[in-house]
Amino acid sequence: MDDRTPVLIGAGQFTYRGEASASPSPTQLLKIAAERAAGDAGLGVEALAALDGLAVVGFTIDAPGGGRLVPHSTNPPATLAKRLGADPRWAVYSHMGGNSPQQLINIACERIARGDNEMTLVVGCEFLGSATKRLTKGLGFADWDDAEELPEPERIGDPRPGSTPYENRHGLGRPINVYPLFENALRARDGRSIPDHQKQMGDLFAPFTKVAAKNPEAWFPVERSSEELVTVTERNRMVGFPYTKYLNAIMEVDQAAGVLVCSLKKARELGVAEDKLVYLHGCADAYDLWFPIDRQNYHSSPAMRLTGQRALAMAGVSLDQIGHIDLYSCFPVAVEIGAEELGLKLDDPRGLTVTGGLPYMGGPGNNYAMHSIAVMMQRLRDNPGDWGLVTANGWFLTKQSTGVYSTRAPAKPFDRQDPKVIQAQIDALPHPAVIEQPQGRATIETYTVVHGREGYMLGIVVGRDSEGRRFVAQTPSDEATLRDLESREGVGRTGTVSQIDDGQKNLFIPD
Repeated sequence: MDDRTPVLIGAGQFTYRGEASASPSPTQLLKIAAERAAGDAGLGVEALAALDGLAVVGFTIDAPGGGRLVPHSTNPPATLAKRLGADPRWAVYSHMGGNSPQQLINIACERIARGDNEMTLVVGCEFLGSATKRLTKGLGFADWDDAEELPEPERIGDPRPGSTPYENRHGLGRPINVYPLFENALRARDGRSIPDHQKQMGDLFAPFTKVAAKNPEAWFPVERSSEELVTVTERNRMVGFPYTKYLNAIMEVDQAAGVLVCSLKKARELGVAEDKLVYLHGCADAYDLWFPIDRQNYHSSPAMRLTGQRALAMAGVSLDQIGHIDLYSCFPVAVEIGAEELGLKLDDPRGLTVTGGLPYMGGPGNNYAMHSIAVMMQRLRDNPGDWGLVTANGWFLTKQSTGVYSTRAPAKPFDRQDPKVIQAQIDALPHPAVIEQPQGRATIETYTVVHGREGYMLGIVVGRDSEGRRFVAQTPSDEATLRDLESREGVGRTGTVSQIDDGQKNLFIPD
């Protein structure tokens, strides 16, 4: 193999379960994951001072419009590098997206293969669990020493927001409101009844809870039955129809994970044992038609399909040869569509997660896939020669990154395809015209009913007007209307659409 062959040598994870008043700061979480990654590679923490590359996954709290309620460094890579005693010549901070960990590893491997870097740490964390408690209980952040005001970091990834102002006005700025639109569209396409589809979602995620229950880093290590996941109770309320709380990724966790990537030459110089080495054999990155309103439909993902195909082709393996799989799992539909696009069955005997998934293992926001990769590395070390597949998803089934891994030595040089190749195919796809102020008769293309802690809140509809143009609207908020949308299939139902709030919002009244 070429000395510049990129190789993953160590992975570290950390889940904090202590009191919020003593919770680690963001930089401390990153540092713990980094040190554990070094230890996993058989290295001392002092080896991290030699890093010449550092990529930090963007914190959820730094999403556009997030504000700075929680004090932390304005340049997380720079602050972390200082704590590690490193001076990397490439230090970047990603924009938002759950695809970021896999995308950053793809990029880090490409840079190493080109000779731009020798050893890179890719790391991220989420800390909203304790941070939220500190805010609500007035505990403050005086013990956090990383709130440094530094020059803005170099950002990497796509900075665009996930939804338009038009979509946001109607409630489509939050994942818990958008993913149900895909789920209901998928159910309607397949002609499945609402009760039957609820059972399918429970049957899909119950095995995920079983994996999480055995994962020492899982946020919710509790095995639950299919029925328990989908039955509405006081502890498992409906959030966005058809998703109960137990089917939603939970944002408020305290978890970190990181991976060390270096050249084969550097790994050997460091004395990393051969049985620690895991190689990225195939990878790809792309995004679907960016905004939800522009999608071809709400039951597919060309980006998932094409990145999966490309990553497998680059690795030179077929899906049948993959022994271990982790599909991004923020909500059931992400797994359902991901499996369909890749050609997997939902009950594939190999299983569709190695961690337990976002709602149970945790790691939501932007860094879940780093945990996937960390667990996948160990799974592959335990089964030398096997192949592993990891998918990562950002925004609203928007940004996709895929990786194929193995302990097998690559038979050819690492050669990442320019993402523009796949992107050009996706950008050329036809999609419906959009009308922002529709009038008159219309049909529901997909929909959801949003619940608060006190019960029904509002209905959101993506519809088509009489000319086939797509729009977003809300429904009347009376319980009778909203309950009716949950009791029988809403996709395909007709009604009338008009404007309210001085034309800022559309109102769809079902027949």
